[in-house]
Amino acid sequence: MDGVSETHTGWTFLTSHARVLAAIAEDHRTRIRDIAVRCRLTERAVQKIISDLEQDGYLTHTREGRTNAYRIQPGTILRHPAEAGMTVEALLSALAQHDARRDDRQEQSAAPTDPPRDGGS
Repeated sequence: MDGVSETHTGWTFLTSHARVLAAIAEDHRTRIRDIAVRCRLTERAVQKIISDLEQDGYLTHTREGRTNAYRIQPGTILRHPAEAGMTVEALLSALAQHDARRDDRQEQSAAPTDPPRDGGS
């Protein structure tokens, strides 16, 4: 199934909830299918995560025709006591900065190099 992660043993630093929230922050009208592919989750898992985020006040959505438009509540405080006082906005800002640096590095490594000069006339 497209978008489903390969078998993963071990742990990761970011939860699926954080990944889904970051995908929505990048495109507020993104489809569940696209979030699933980006986050390497099933569509059903993404639906459950969105429901969790809405239930706890991190996210709302409105129906616009055949699509949803999501609205992140940027001032909402993260749940874990270790992040006491950290807002969703601060988390998403840190993730966006990381993504921008990663994209810059990828663009630089993919840029064509000038052909070597032969030193001739």
